[in-house]
Amino acid sequence: MDMSMLLKPRMSEKAYAGSQTGGVYVFMVPQSANKHSIASAVTTQFKVTVTNVNVVNQAGKAKRTVRKGGRAIAGRTADQKKAYVTLKSGDTIPVFAAVEEAEQKSEKMEQVAAKAAKKGKK
Repeated sequence: MDMSMLLKPRMSEKAYAGSQTGGVYVFMVPQSANKHSIASAVTTQFKVTVTNVNVVNQAGKAKRTVRKGGRAIAGRTADQKKAYVTLKSGDTIPVFAAVEEAEQKSEKMEQVAAKAAKKGKK
C-alpha cells in the first residue's frame, strides 16, 4: 500500500468525543489497508506521531428497494473498514476545526444575548 492512501475522517459524535478526550481519531480506509500502512499514511499526511492503530471491518447492511409496480429488490450496502488512530499526547489533527469554531461562535452569541437581556431588565 502506498503512502498516498485516501484517509476520510469519520464525522460522528463518537469520533468527535474520542478526539477531544483520548486523542483517538477515526478514519474510513480502503479494504486493502493494514495497520502499518494506515499509521505511515497518517504520519505523512498530518505530520503527527501515531502510537496505536485499531482496525474494524464493518459488514454492509441488508437493504430493500421497492421498484415501480411494488416489486421489492434486496441488496446490501458496501462493506467498510474503519481505523481508530491514537496519537502521541500533545499531537492533534484539525479534523473537527469547523465544529469547534461553530461552538465558540454560539457561546459568544449566548453571552452577548445574556448581556443584552440583563441590560434590558435594568
